[in-house]
Amino acid sequence: MKLTLERNQLLKSLNHVHRVVERRNTYPVLANVLLEAKDDGLYLRTTDLDIQVSETVAAMVREQGSTTVPAHTFYEIVRKFSDGAEVYLQTTENDQMQITSGRSRFFLSCLSAENFPELEPGDFPHDFTISPADLSGLISRTQFAISTEETRYYLNGIYFHSAENDGRPVLRSVATDGHRLARTETGAPDGVGNIAGIIVPRKTVGEIQKLLDGHDDDVRLEISDTKIRLHVGPVVFLSKLIEGTFPDYERVMPRNNDKQMIVDSAAFATAVDRVSTIASDSGGKVVKLIIADGMLELSVTNPDHGTASEELPVSFDHDRFEIGFNSRYLLDIISQISSDEATFLFGDSGSPTLVTDKNHGDAVYVLMPMRV
Repeated sequence: MKLTLERNQLLKSLNHVHRVVERRNTYPVLANVLLEAKDDGLYLRTTDLDIQVSETVAAMVREQGSTTVPAHTFYEIVRKFSDGAEVYLQTTENDQMQITSGRSRFFLSCLSAENFPELEPGDFPHDFTISPADLSGLISRTQFAISTEETRYYLNGIYFHSAENDGRPVLRSVATDGHRLARTETGAPDGVGNIAGIIVPRKTVGEIQKLLDGHDDDVRLEISDTKIRLHVGPVVFLSKLIEGTFPDYERVMPRNNDKQMIVDSAAFATAVDRVSTIASDSGGKVVKLIIADGMLELSVTNPDHGTASEELPVSFDHDRFEIGFNSRYLLDIISQISSDEATFLFGDSGSPTLVTDKNHGDAVYVLMPMRV
């Protein structure tokens, strides 16, 4: 294999593919990136056996061939070459690849490309395009609520499915860890069909968000019962889905919360962050909300350190009301509110609370209370 290509293009491609490679692998070849010199350029592919990312970058190929080299090391080498420099790649007879740019020369140990695994995509009954902004919004407004509890593996991702809202077909995303829930939606793209429900893993949605960053053109999305595939420009991203049944989230959505509180989003977030400074980790970092006479009092009591409180003006036309929340969960939700004001809809002190955002009416957040 002999070829020459531009450093910036190679670095951009390596940045797309190297991130899925785990730094510790049982199988050495999984730490590598597959490089295949073809007529149309250099083809790169990486995988962790659950996710596969591939891309072809333009190159002047003198001799075709294929090999694999350590992905993270290769990325770091190319990253440190001069901006706009030419990079020359050549495999040698002693299972090494020579990397040359300017006066710099490296030799990396290679492993055979024949042993490099490939995920079989299978058939995709759902095939449609979606704007990066819409797809990114479906992820970003729910991603924070993904569970990290491995025993409930079916909560370790975002649940996507087709639905209807006032007769309008939508594509909806939902995530929950049992303590808080996030749900948002966008108008169903043409051709989306009836997606019964898929669970996209945490790592996959994180990598998709990185690929979408700065990308303006529509993204092609293919979905089956077991896999999802995206075409983001020249990048082809394939991932397995979580096999399991997502819980019926509609059962926990509050229906009759009639106590409405409207509060300045930024001031509320700052106040919660401030008073939670002394909150006890062992006690769940509980912050108590006391609402009465147009004022909200945020208070924290820690038997070992003391107390903290702060008041904010709010709009609230009901009798005195008290409720407690985990401050970290509360901050996670308020950070999703893009409008100047956040709306809280309370039931009673033991029931889930609903939080909405005026700027994103399709996004709703549910937070379970804590005893105070």
